[in-house]
Amino acid sequence: MAKAQVTATTIAKSQVVLALPAPTPPVALIEQHRVSAATHKAMVGNKCKNTKPELLVRRALREAGLPGYRLQWKKAPGRPDIAYPGRHIAIYIDGCFWHRCPYCNLPLPKSNTAYWRAKFERNVERDRRDTALALEQGWTVIRIWECELKKDKREATIAKLVEQVRKAGASTTTYAQVDLDEQGEDADV
Repeated sequence: MAKAQVTATTIAKSQVVLALPAPTPPVALIEQHRVSAATHKAMVGNKCKNTKPELLVRRALREAGLPGYRLQWKKAPGRPDIAYPGRHIAIYIDGCFWHRCPYCNLPLPKSNTAYWRAKFERNVERDRRDTALALEQGWTVIRIWECELKKDKREATIAKLVEQVRKAGASTTTYAQVDLDEQGEDADV
């Protein structure tokens, strides 16, 4: 990459104004990586925290009288989306596309499939590793899929979640992974 040239202009004895080159426009970046403008816009719009599913779950937990959680708590294994440190409960809210939901069975993107396959495999492996580490350290792990929070399944999923959080908070001797399947029932993993 070429070095940017910086010019300095003295306006007064104590003021120096630097003229920096203009930042590279997004269009140039898109052309450089051969990504369409629509794909670029979609990827930039993806967030890693405060997503709509997370906000729904957090609101439901507060309404159920279960405040006191931590968000993306660094001290919990895998930095769960929601953590109850005192109760040792880690709640992961996974997007179906990025974490490869077993219920949705989403196809791979049609272009650059080798990249996407490797990326998704790394995501799934990281999720497994984080879950195993959390369980080793005595945490109750609850994993919610984005599709379980759709309007037709939301009530059942939230009810099961609240029940599991209360149950895990009351018990300090049993730790397990809790997955809520698409019907809102426990699934063995």
